[in-house]
Amino acid sequence: MIGGDHQGLGIVRSLGRKGVPVCVIDDEHSISRYSRYTTHHIRLDELRDETRTVEQLLEIGQRLGLKGWVLFPTREETVAALSKHRDRLTQYFRVPTPAWDSIQWAWDKRNTYTLAGQLDIPTPKTWYINRREELLDLNLTFPVALKPAIKEHFVYATKAKAWRADDLQQLLNLYDKATAQVGGGEIMIQDLVPGDGTHQFAYCALFKDGTSIAKMHACRRRQHPAEFGRASTYVETIEMPELEALAEKFLRAISFYGLVEVEFKRDPRDGRLKLLDVNARTWGYHTLGRSAGVDFPYLLFADQVGQSIVPCAASPGVSWVRLATDIPTAMVELVRGRLNFGQYVKSLWQARTESVFAMDDLAPGMIELGLIPYLFVKRGF
Repeated sequence: MIGGDHQGLGIVRSLGRKGVPVCVIDDEHSISRYSRYTTHHIRLDELRDETRTVEQLLEIGQRLGLKGWVLFPTREETVAALSKHRDRLTQYFRVPTPAWDSIQWAWDKRNTYTLAGQLDIPTPKTWYINRREELLDLNLTFPVALKPAIKEHFVYATKAKAWRADDLQQLLNLYDKATAQVGGGEIMIQDLVPGDGTHQFAYCALFKDGTSIAKMHACRRRQHPAEFGRASTYVETIEMPELEALAEKFLRAISFYGLVEVEFKRDPRDGRLKLLDVNARTWGYHTLGRSAGVDFPYLLFADQVGQSIVPCAASPGVSWVRLATDIPTAMVELVRGRLNFGQYVKSLWQARTESVFAMDDLAPGMIELGLIPYLFVKRGF
């Protein structure tokens, strides 16, 4: 497993509880290394250079005798590395990440939205900008969002998923700030779909041969930040056939295989679900699946090693919380009067799963409490 934050910890526990040994490879202070289910832990200097990442994976695999182990990426850059170098890696590992001719449609939002348009899947209106002067010629209705076509570069540089601009001057200033970090070619201007996480939905699946082996529909009841949720903080399973139909149309078009989260937002102005993002890997709240009856990482592992899988779907009404980010998010919403204290406490009481704390594996939760200042500096939350 490559990456060891709470997302990676969920993979460790999913496999470890089934008796599957796990090696955690990370370039950050990893809570996953302290799990009782972690067999090996390797700390690297960095995992952002794809060629170096592949070389290190092969070296670690040979040194520890990991031939035939399944690779689980948890971040965008490792998805790209595994996809582009898949032929080489499959000589030693099992690589569930599809080849680049599939992943390219999820990696770059310019590709994502172009294909969605061809498939008649709604998306927010989007402009692709190469030069500052082009902003002056756009007929924009504010507010708009400034966001990256490729998440990896922008997010690491700014610790944000997108920025809001309420007028042209603010947009110009934000564009200057963004291009100083990532260059102009990757910047998009997008119509800002109103609403917080309660308008945002996701289709999550183990997808194979044009259909889902395992699936879950989810709603972000709370997210951080509230408008541009870089991270889910409270998520609940739901039933939404419309969501599934749109997501599966896209995944079939790119011949996708593996674990995936497809994000949509309901636009209250026209009532349509609009595609925002496709994450071709595990997602932050994937452990919600296990509580709702769909253990995504283990099901992918089982499929990779040739075990038969009975198709399954998550039960609705099951919730997940990440307290480390949900509590400060809720405090802000309470102060602004957008969250009722009684309802908040009730939601915590009803949560079936916490992202890190588990009674059979207490150490990662204790360690994370001490890492909160580090996480704030490293990621901005």
